[in-house]
Amino acid sequence: MKSSVLCILTVFFVIFFSSCGNSGRKHKNERTAVRTSVGAKNRKVDIDLKLSSNTKMMSGTEIFKRYNSAVFMVYTSDGYNAFQGSGFFISSDGIAVSNYHVFKGTSIGLETIKLSSGEQLSIEDVIAKSEESDFIIFKVEVKGNQRFNYIPIASASPSVGDKVYAIGSPRGLENTFSSGEVSQWRDKNLMQISALIDHGSSGGALINEYGEVIGITSGSFYDGSQANLNYAWSIDVIKSYITMKK
Repeated sequence: MKSSVLCILTVFFVIFFSSCGNSGRKHKNERTAVRTSVGAKNRKVDIDLKLSSNTKMMSGTEIFKRYNSAVFMVYTSDGYNAFQGSGFFISSDGIAVSNYHVFKGTSIGLETIKLSSGEQLSIEDVIAKSEESDFIIFKVEVKGNQRFNYIPIASASPSVGDKVYAIGSPRGLENTFSSGEVSQWRDKNLMQISALIDHGSSGGALINEYGEVIGITSGSFYDGSQANLNYAWSIDVIKSYITMKK
């Protein structure tokens, strides 16, 4: 049964991230297009924080106030069309995370981010990426002694029923906040959530009640007969590519 479920999920995500639209199903995340330098390989990066072990629960209002500026809009282009997604910082020196599919097929040098302050910065380096787990780790341009607000990485995965909060920019609506629960784990690193996300939310932050990032919001799927199905990748997918500084 487990292998059958995983097989179904694999087929689902192939369809979900494809540009094919002939089945009558609508895909809210129509952006299916990482920047890749020739010969570039994934590598580890040191970040100036430890895995979070927060014990104080926070309200939704507190979480948004604290981390709104840690989430940003991502703009990419293939040279002909412009696309928009979301991303967030995991360190104060500009290391950030988003979805692979937000960048896939786009042109080197045409990617920028827009902070909640309105400031726009370029992406200067891709550190690691995975199409299978739909993540990209990158470093943004840092001006002088500039430092960024960031979301600490959770040390433990959430359980079904745990409260979660999502911050992203669905359809260009900058830093929209939504809440919900973990509905189910559909694979080791893929969770179904009830927090609402939409096209443009891809790459946004999924945060627990302790103010820790637990996931990367990836997409929402519906076919006219079902309620929205919202998905996020566990933040665990990036942990093998980062080394916490002591």
